[in-house]
Amino acid sequence: MIGRKKLSKIVKQALEEDIGKGDVTTKFTISPEISALGVIVAKEEGILAGSQVAEKVFKVVDKKIKITFHKEDGNKFISGDTIADIQGIASSLLSAERVALNFLQRMSGIATITAKFVEKTEGTKAKILDTRKTTPNLRILEKYAVTMGGGYNHRMGLYDQILIKDNHIDLGDGIKNVLNKVKNADSGRLFLEIEVKNKRQLRQVLMFDVDRIMLDNMTLEEIREAVKIADGKCELEVSGNVDLENIRGIAETGVDYISVGSLTHSYRSIDLSMKIRKIG
Repeated sequence: MIGRKKLSKIVKQALEEDIGKGDVTTKFTISPEISALGVIVAKEEGILAGSQVAEKVFKVVDKKIKITFHKEDGNKFISGDTIADIQGIASSLLSAERVALNFLQRMSGIATITAKFVEKTEGTKAKILDTRKTTPNLRILEKYAVTMGGGYNHRMGLYDQILIKDNHIDLGDGIKNVLNKVKNADSGRLFLEIEVKNKRQLRQVLMFDVDRIMLDNMTLEEIREAVKIADGKCELEVSGNVDLENIRGIAETGVDYISVGSLTHSYRSIDLSMKIRKIG
């Protein structure tokens, strides 16, 4: 679940961006006494994510709004399915509609593409990871959506895991130097991962106690060789140029994790619509 304080901050900022000083169109055209029923309907199949966020949007606009979701986050839906019913003052529904749908469509898009990658790896031990390639200020929502699609979260940010990449290695005078520096400095023993680009670097890293090695932009044959060389000494993660066409082959090499940046930087929003009608 997403923390309430963080969620409130994100939702309020989104509403401020959209509504600003007020929804002038609704103010000038819709009587404040009119009650309405809004129905969110799927126009294509997908995996739901973001119900908690969408509900928060409606409640911030008008705490008296009643919303009922007919699908839970992580559930599959098909075209024509009713996702949610929302009842309240018509002007409140109109003012909240776009922001609520923006969150719901995008988060469901991430969950849906993640589920496709997960399905491709069924029967292997490989787990699908997200990355830090997320929309600024929305990382917590996008990473949550990944988990609703069956994926797993990599580090949340630069603060919760050590991940030594090529620039660190180059600027820090090589693999041995940077790993020795980390071992001397990290008294709290954070999770330690390091990126390698070839077999030589892999063998260097295996002389140290690390939690995971990232195999960066390796060919399928190089990944197979790396699995044999590592021989279960630590976790292996594949990164770089992963798509739905090649992920099955990568997963079958025996690696533990496959990170996919496109889950959060190249997803397509799911088509959801909301129809509102007067009641009472």
